[in-house]
Amino acid sequence: MPDRHLIRISLPGIPPLPSAYAEADKQAAIQDLLGSNRFDPEDLGPGPFSLELSLREGRLIFDIRDAYDTPLRAIILALGPFRRLIKDYRMVVDSHEHAVSEGWGEARVQAIDMGRRGLHNEGAELLIMRLEGRVGLDHETARRLFTLICALHQRI
Repeated sequence: MPDRHLIRISLPGIPPLPSAYAEADKQAAIQDLLGSNRFDPEDLGPGPFSLELSLREGRLIFDIRDAYDTPLRAIILALGPFRRLIKDYRMVVDSHEHAVSEGWGEARVQAIDMGRRGLHNEGAELLIMRLEGRVGLDHETARRLFTLICALHQRI
């Protein structure tokens, strides 16, 4: 049976993120992805796969590789459809971080977190739709990849 998942993910050239919270979010997404994911590229053999995720000239690059790091296929997506979600997600994450550090009430922090989760879900659905016919993803894998896309965008 094919092994359709990621065993390695990298974000080449990305410096540490501007806050410890954002860096921890990125690291958690990577660890969670490596712990459990469904990554099923069309017509690329049985897997498992490695992924280098990067941004270049306003485009999102999925550089899919085999387990030995041999390039298999690059999928290039325009970043435009993600920009509003990324901007809103960053704003909500900043609000969440501020609310936690300032000791706002638990109800307010949870309300902000619900908004963050909603944007996360919307970003995951957009990513699944944009990769349709090229890479099959489950919802949790798409959510974690959206977190990494937002992390990449923070360096711009």
